[in-house]
Amino acid sequence: MVVVPGGRIQLVSLTKRFAEVAVDDITLDIASGEFFSLLGPSGCGKTTTLRLIAGFEQPTAGRIMLDGVDLSAVPPHKRNVNTVFQSYALFPFLTVYDNVAFGLRNKKLPKAEVVSQVSSALELVKLRSFEKRRPGQLSGGQQQRVALARALVLQPSVLLLDEPLGALDAKLRRSLKVELKALQEEVGITFLYVTHDQEEALTMSDRLAVMREGKIVQIGQPADIYQEPADTYVADFLGVSNLMPVDVVSRGPGSACQVRLGESILTVEQGGQQSPDHSHAVIRPERVKIEDYSSTGPNRVPAMVERLVYMGSSTQVYLRLAAGCDVQVLLPNDGSSREHLAQGTPVQAYLPPDALRVLAGGTPAADEAAASAQAHVLQPS
Repeated sequence: MVVVPGGRIQLVSLTKRFAEVAVDDITLDIASGEFFSLLGPSGCGKTTTLRLIAGFEQPTAGRIMLDGVDLSAVPPHKRNVNTVFQSYALFPFLTVYDNVAFGLRNKKLPKAEVVSQVSSALELVKLRSFEKRRPGQLSGGQQQRVALARALVLQPSVLLLDEPLGALDAKLRRSLKVELKALQEEVGITFLYVTHDQEEALTMSDRLAVMREGKIVQIGQPADIYQEPADTYVADFLGVSNLMPVDVVSRGPGSACQVRLGESILTVEQGGQQSPDHSHAVIRPERVKIEDYSSTGPNRVPAMVERLVYMGSSTQVYLRLAAGCDVQVLLPNDGSSREHLAQGTPVQAYLPPDALRVLAGGTPAADEAAASAQAHVLQPS
């Protein structure tokens, strides 16, 4: 299947107002051939942004550029973009073949060309042997592939995906995430993916943007945002975070600092220069180490085991720190005994300085994110 080159998306001060501001002065540059995700909770503006690019909504202000051409006033059917929806929107009375061929036939292409392109698209999504079936005879994953084939066969320079895995069960979503990324790399066109699922965004994206209240909070590669969140909102939303209220007591060279957590003084290597005196320290569950209560040394905080939750490949351990914070620890199930971690056991929680980061706190949004994180670690996920 021939792929149309191009696909660079530029949003310039893009704004959309309804009764309230849904998209608030967004400026974004998505490279040609990139798998880019918009990540955020319901109501953050991610789907409205996608609909603006598709042409289903008109911007209140700003520009939408595709390969240097302003599309802001161009109707949807004249934009070289296509959309895959969560519902797939397949025609139930048409076969798989006819669903995929629908757009090509509307373009009045010769029959031989339609046959060639549809066959190529079905081969791409591994559904060639299902072309005579109707959507009702397919599984959810197969229907998703048909929707992808129908969109890709029109050779758009940009494919917009609005939570296309949301209706599938968890196991199928995991397998299709890998397939979808492999498919994007094979066809080489720009994918703009909208999701509230942080695992999907981390798994597939070349870059992602975290959104809140119509604005982009942080943009970057998944590993960078996961390891270096800009604030407590991003830390809480992108993965499981342990957020702990701290006071900065001294600032060292670079971005290092020392913070007080209850009666403990901790050394932190990141974020010390940018954060106010009353802040939050964040550490990911996989970076917390559980040691014997007799362990000594810096960055160790007395704690008590509250409970263990078996997760299959890992075990979640919930600790109550002496400082009053609840901390979640993720331990791989590598055959090590967990008998020493019975409920009520006193331990030391080692918080490595290079794994700790101080983030801005004290604002209503930050406090809300911190409270949400604390509530999250109290509930088995």
